[in-house]
Amino acid sequence: MIHTRMPFSVRLSALAVILLIMLFLGLAEAGAGWSSAEKAVIKGDGVMRVLTIDDEADSLFLRTPCKDLTVKEIRSKEYATLAERMLVTVTSPEQDGVGIAGPQVGIGRRIVAVQRFDKEGEPFEVYPNISVTAKRGSPEPGPEGCLSVPGRRGDVLRWQDIDIAYTSPRTGRDTTETVKGFTAVIFQHETDHLDGVLYIDKLVP
Repeated sequence: MIHTRMPFSVRLSALAVILLIMLFLGLAEAGAGWSSAEKAVIKGDGVMRVLTIDDEADSLFLRTPCKDLTVKEIRSKEYATLAERMLVTVTSPEQDGVGIAGPQVGIGRRIVAVQRFDKEGEPFEVYPNISVTAKRGSPEPGPEGCLSVPGRRGDVLRWQDIDIAYTSPRTGRDTTETVKGFTAVIFQHETDHLDGVLYIDKLVP
């Protein structure tokens, strides 16, 4: 068998091709939708496990900023299952909360479920790609707790009049809404989770 060494320029070209292929595969994976790990957490039915700061791995995950959802992901069966299970979890007797965010159930995406005390019937609603885009007035202190910080409560300064922006699951378009009062406080608490922030980081001295 004859062995010949490739010229340096040819080896560089081959390396460039390999790097381009790896980059392409990485981009394809990034846009491929839900990861296998996310699907494993989402699948099933019933109450999801709520991550807490009492567990080191959970705590690290809760401190990690979340990624947006694509319109395709929002319209997927995985999203529908996740939204349903988040609602089941936050309203379960074990939790009995008024809001929950994706990272609290092990999903690092910008999604929250919030009880709308400002609407008739006080329904729970789910919001993908949500953020607080405006705050008006002066922040006021109020007591808060968190499903991911068991056994603790404390006062936090929150605005009572805010704007939220999110992607409408029905139209796939960005939507802006004004929210006031206690519901505005809930939205601020839950969107903080999406940035890796916990209410205990904002306690009034």
